[in-house]
Amino acid sequence: MNQLLFEGRSLVGIVSSVIRQDNLRVAYSRLDWERMYRLADFHKVANIVYIGLLGYRETVPDKWRDRFFKRYQESLLFSENCDDSLKEVLTWLDMREISCTILTSEAVRGLYKISETAENSPVHIFLDEEKYYLAKGYLIDLGYEVDETYKDVGERLGKVSGISIVLYRKLPFKTTKYSKCMVKILESAQIKEPYQYIWTLPEESEFLYRMAGAAYRYTTDELTLREVLELMLCHKAWKEQIDDEMLWKRLEEFKVDGLAEKILRISYMWFGDKTDNYFIEHPDDMSIYDVLEERLLTRGLIKREKDEQALKLQKLIEKEIEKEKKKEGIDLKKERRQKYIEDFKRKMKWVFPDYHYMSSIYPTLEKIPVLLPLYWLVRGIRLLWRSILG
Repeated sequence: MNQLLFEGRSLVGIVSSVIRQDNLRVAYSRLDWERMYRLADFHKVANIVYIGLLGYRETVPDKWRDRFFKRYQESLLFSENCDDSLKEVLTWLDMREISCTILTSEAVRGLYKISETAENSPVHIFLDEEKYYLAKGYLIDLGYEVDETYKDVGERLGKVSGISIVLYRKLPFKTTKYSKCMVKILESAQIKEPYQYIWTLPEESEFLYRMAGAAYRYTTDELTLREVLELMLCHKAWKEQIDDEMLWKRLEEFKVDGLAEKILRISYMWFGDKTDNYFIEHPDDMSIYDVLEERLLTRGLIKREKDEQALKLQKLIEKEIEKEKKKEGIDLKKERRQKYIEDFKRKMKWVFPDYHYMSSIYPTLEKIPVLLPLYWLVRGIRLLWRSILG
């Protein structure tokens, strides 16, 4: 566990040194590079790590250095294709009058000082059920293919020469209250110029969406360093447009205001510089950030959670998961029962064929239909006799 935490903290150190463009000493020789690559890939920062390794090529095995380089190349290719591919997709949807809302803006890519450190993030689009299947069909016509399915909520589609698009027909949050609060955020969406049917969130609403989403994914152990980093980048760029009082009041509706504040603060601790003085006062008890850091960097393998909001939300999510499992169990039983009934009907139909089939074998039945049960018996005896004789 200590090694996992050491590698997680080293990953933060490498990423932060690249983002801040300063020097940070990392014990590269002590790192397991296979685990480091997998950790960086999960946290969607492998392209940033490659830049951080440029001065330490001799310490990284060729196999894993090549893997990091591949992610870096992908980020360069994505940067070249992003604007044109997104414009193509949105224009197609707009021309077909498919109303949809972009949940997270591609403009975040412009907040990175080094453009190739931005994420190859898929565009997240929310649509109602009917428009969802239309949009999916049009994307497939454009050459996109489904490469991942999110059970009950949506799918991710992509193509080699384009970008990845995540289509949601339902927001990916399990608790009813969370989903309702998220839908409330979408009500502030505005038309994205020059389109007529494409909506986008204003910066204040998008930041709220990101903050609430980060708190949720922290409790499900799915929060990534990339999301934490982009919270800092977005907040730093948009804070003049954000009404702090409104932000924390809305997060209070989600019942994650305290948890979200901790995540934003740690994002500044990790990736901010000396000019970032949003959080002037430091809390008396810094150990709460050790707990958050340990859980986040080890994907929940080290979990000493004490935050009441995190524990309550986690419990609600687990309750919803149990309800889903129970429903799936009931549905599976129904499916098995239906299959049993269908199999039974099929067997009975074979044992007691209908009148038309029997009359084709025994022409006498056409004249005397009432003899059908007798001929069922005759047919049964003949079949039995054949099986005995082999």
